[in-house]
Amino acid sequence: MNTLRMMIYKEVLQKVGFATLGFVALFFFFDTIDELKLIGTGPEQNYSMQLAMWYVVLMIPNHLYELLPITVLIGTIFVMARLAQSSEFTIMRTSGLGPLRALKTLMELGLFFVLIAFVVGDYVTPVSSRQAQLLKARYLGQTITNGASGAWLKENKTESSSIANVSALSRDGQLAGIRIFEFNGLGKLNSIIYASSGRFLESNDGWLLSDVVKDEFTDGIDKNIGRSKLTTMPWSNGLTEDMVSVALLKPEKMATWDLYKYVTHLKKNEQASQRYEIDFWKKVFYPFSCMVMVVLALPFAYLHLRNANLNTMVFFGVVLGITFVLINNLFGYIGNLNSWSPWLAAATPGLVFMTGSLLAFARLVLRH
Repeated sequence: MNTLRMMIYKEVLQKVGFATLGFVALFFFFDTIDELKLIGTGPEQNYSMQLAMWYVVLMIPNHLYELLPITVLIGTIFVMARLAQSSEFTIMRTSGLGPLRALKTLMELGLFFVLIAFVVGDYVTPVSSRQAQLLKARYLGQTITNGASGAWLKENKTESSSIANVSALSRDGQLAGIRIFEFNGLGKLNSIIYASSGRFLESNDGWLLSDVVKDEFTDGIDKNIGRSKLTTMPWSNGLTEDMVSVALLKPEKMATWDLYKYVTHLKKNEQASQRYEIDFWKKVFYPFSCMVMVVLALPFAYLHLRNANLNTMVFFGVVLGITFVLINNLFGYIGNLNSWSPWLAAATPGLVFMTGSLLAFARLVLRH
């Protein structure tokens, strides 16, 4: 039985490896084409071919993480369909590979892919994506942003509170496009601070703002407005560089622990956290989609495929994989709009596909 299990492991790992290599190579080619038009550009026109290729390489872990469930499904379907077509799986069944044992074998293999997805998504992708962004920022003068509105951060203190909006993080770690709204203990607006740029103080207890315009309201808005202009101004706060960086990064490219800490910060400061909670749970459940994919492929081993075309099965696998990814993303948006429970919005697609594959598997087993 160990021989049969090792043979299945070897076949699946090889085919998943080939499928992953093919998809990653395809995206590598597309990224390279996109970067070629940027060569020779930038503030100093020093964005070279070497830097472009380095950026493309840094994006590989992100593509690997996004593509792994699809390639796992394609590779596993190919193996299961080929074994059924050549009647090898029938021989395996007569040799003692029962339905439950076959399911257990694939689920053990699925756990291996879950581990790979977790490591790549939590430890490799966040680092490589950040380095890729910093490379673009350094040589092309681009900034790290999170949409048109930038990042919004709130901090509650004992007798006051403040909300800071940062448009971007520049190539040298400087803050850009800063707006700060300060409130008193009663929730009334005390002042609005505008700053073109800023940097984090070395003591990590605030920001040093530059080109500052400060509007103070001493008796409510539109009454007794005092405006002052300052070259520099220190602003004491507890918003660290890591917190701002996390807020400016796309949630799907953040590590699970960073997302959890950011969600905790949002809740502590009474900010809307629904979107980030859903992204957190999607990050938690996404590696387990590899488990869903291998279980989804198992029913193909019980089909009568002697006259079937393997290419058709692989194409069907691609459609299933893309459908899963689309539904997974769709549920995230729907859950956010309808204020669904974050973990339910993130887990539902995987549970639906897993249940469907197990029902199909059970029906085929009973038929045979």
